[in-house]
Amino acid sequence: MRRLELLAPAKDYDVAIAAINHGADAVYIGAEGFGARSAACNSITDIARVVDYAHQFGVRVYVTFNTLIYDEELSQAEAMICQLYRIGVDALIIQDLGILRMDIPPIELHASTQCDIRSAEKAVFLQSLGFSQMVLARELNKAEIEDIRSKTTVRLEAFVHGALCVSYSGRCQVSQVLKGRSANRGECAQICRLPFDLVDENGNVLARNKHLLSLRDLNLSNRIGDMVAAGIDSFKIEGRLKDAGYVKNVVAYYRQVIDNVIAANPGDYKRASYGTVVTTFDPDVRKSFNRGFTHYFFDTRDLRNGERIASVDTPKSVGEKAGTVKKCTGKVVEVSSSLQFNNGDGISFFDRRGTYTGFRINRVEGKRLYLSQNMVIPVGTELYRTYNKRFDDELNSSGGERKIKVDFKLRVTADGRLVLEAHDERGNKVSCAMQAEINHADNPQDARQADTLAKLGNTIYSCGNVVTVGDMFVPQSLLAQLRRQVVDALDKAQRVNYRYGCRLNEDMLAKCFSTSLLSADNVANRLARKLYADHGVEEIVPAVEVAKQESCSMTVMHTRYCLRRELGLCLKTEAGRAASQQLFLEHGDVVLPLQFDCKACEMRVMSPSR
Repeated sequence: MRRLELLAPAKDYDVAIAAINHGADAVYIGAEGFGARSAACNSITDIARVVDYAHQFGVRVYVTFNTLIYDEELSQAEAMICQLYRIGVDALIIQDLGILRMDIPPIELHASTQCDIRSAEKAVFLQSLGFSQMVLARELNKAEIEDIRSKTTVRLEAFVHGALCVSYSGRCQVSQVLKGRSANRGECAQICRLPFDLVDENGNVLARNKHLLSLRDLNLSNRIGDMVAAGIDSFKIEGRLKDAGYVKNVVAYYRQVIDNVIAANPGDYKRASYGTVVTTFDPDVRKSFNRGFTHYFFDTRDLRNGERIASVDTPKSVGEKAGTVKKCTGKVVEVSSSLQFNNGDGISFFDRRGTYTGFRINRVEGKRLYLSQNMVIPVGTELYRTYNKRFDDELNSSGGERKIKVDFKLRVTADGRLVLEAHDERGNKVSCAMQAEINHADNPQDARQADTLAKLGNTIYSCGNVVTVGDMFVPQSLLAQLRRQVVDALDKAQRVNYRYGCRLNEDMLAKCFSTSLLSADNVANRLARKLYADHGVEEIVPAVEVAKQESCSMTVMHTRYCLRRELGLCLKTEAGRAASQQLFLEHGDVVLPLQFDCKACEMRVMSPSR
């Protein structure tokens, strides 16, 4: 049976525990360096704590080690990998293939989304290097995933929710070129979220002050079944900078979705971890930060279905639709809405100038909202709730509860020993025994014995089936002592029986997908060059981060998202052919030329023209 894995982000220890308690099968977390989020670093000690907690439930811990590594950093990176292996981390998510030429333990390796895996040819090559799991490019549609699946055997991972990079991951150099901050080094300056003017070669402004490169957030929750059928094994939530509330809600939501897929196919799929999860809120991803949702390219490469991809009006959260304005007089707004509002809710809207603004509700009376300041909002204006006070309070108060089911069997041996056997859902079987004076009972003892064994308190266990010796009288203190011993034995058995993966063998005869590599292939150190040379690469242009900056034009963003298509100006249409051929993005003094490859249906943002 295929194991379906829900993979959650963890900014720190607390968020990791929240993700696990709300249903994650695996978490990914950054260490003290070399992770593609410089603002989400964690000590080896804290990661070890996450590992200890996670492995109780069979939850795996992946460390993001997915930045480019410079030559002078190789020994430091090597030492850190050895530390991570010693504390029991399950796998490293990496981009820099130089790691495969380091002297490191046989830790399992996963290919990061930064590896830009969007062809079967590249996926096959990375599999041949010994990767156990590969994160596919977010731009792939169902047929493209199926093609990669048909040619590979390792586990495939894909993003299902959260923020989208407009560029193919790993192939965005705009932050490095404009700000000297490399996205491939965890220092992305978020250029794609800035407002731009779209201008043609004659200086005509086609769009003014719009966030033309800012995409909506991915939401494939209603495509999980299709993704499973296409060959995806691990379903990844983006958001390693998100707080615990966001992670609780989104993880709990996708836990329900994936469990429904498993329930509908009980002989084909199973969960990748253990434990029943109980939450105190009804998860709803619309109530957490989002820029509006998109399926991106999973369904189709064009927009014939009418779905928009970008969030051009604002890069901020638009939350959930909250109705329309019926009347606005000073500090009172009357709305037409099916929602129940709360004191303290945050409401946003677009004003007449197109500016995204908002207000906080002081007091609610039905559909009448009382504000702290005067507002002028035209009748019919659409409102969005970007902060739900009641829901946020529920998230903050939810610690989540995850319990491992354990069955007990009590018996008495011929020589008078009392034996308690336990078998948990993880497959661990233990027994403890002690000599005791056991007498026949005058009254049935089943309920009392079962009740005593079920008192598992603050442990991670919950009581399942219990077989008792109902015709025997067993002191409660004795049963409680045996129960504690058995619980301790289960904990020890799980630590002993926990199964780690390991790095797969590298096929030294495998040939690279190309004999020449560009700067966008991100080769930044001597070990990476050695790896590629071992597999037939003859020419390598070094990564932008380590090369001298040249004045010639270069691609700083390579994307399947196309502004022409998004704005109804596709060159394959009559409207597009009638429009200007040369377009530029302008932000202040920065002008970025655009190039369009209609055959591949891709767009390239070029380095500044002035």
